[in-house]
Amino acid sequence: MVEQGVTRQAILSGSTFEEQIGYARAVVDGDWVHVSGTTGFDYTTMTISEDVVEQAEQCLRNVAAALAQAGSSFADVVRVRYLLPDRADFEPCWPVLRRHFGDVRPAATMMMCGLADPRMKIEIEVYARRGSGTRA
Repeated sequence: MVEQGVTRQAILSGSTFEEQIGYARAVVDGDWVHVSGTTGFDYTTMTISEDVVEQAEQCLRNVAAALAQAGSSFADVVRVRYLLPDRADFEPCWPVLRRHFGDVRPAATMMMCGLADPRMKIEIEVYARRGSGTRA
């Protein structure tokens, strides 16, 4: 959880990539939470599924953990960016993405590009504004 009054704080997930490359899983800056591009690696085992849908599920578990550490949730997400090497892999992920973002309706972009490791089939980046989530 982020302390009140802290203007900027790095959120680390324990991924070896963060240490090797020199970045944070997320950065909290005031009310804004910027979650880095997050792949389907399970950071506890540093393993990744070969299935794109399973990778999307793990991406979102990783993103949810970063958001929670920042005092935020999917309800606060205002922008999401999906990065995939193969556009044919995007549509199979739609039910997973809709389950997490269907009620939130953030601005979204899908981009086709190469990722850092050939095993990676999807990367998800989000921006959230704490306290902006949908209310009942």
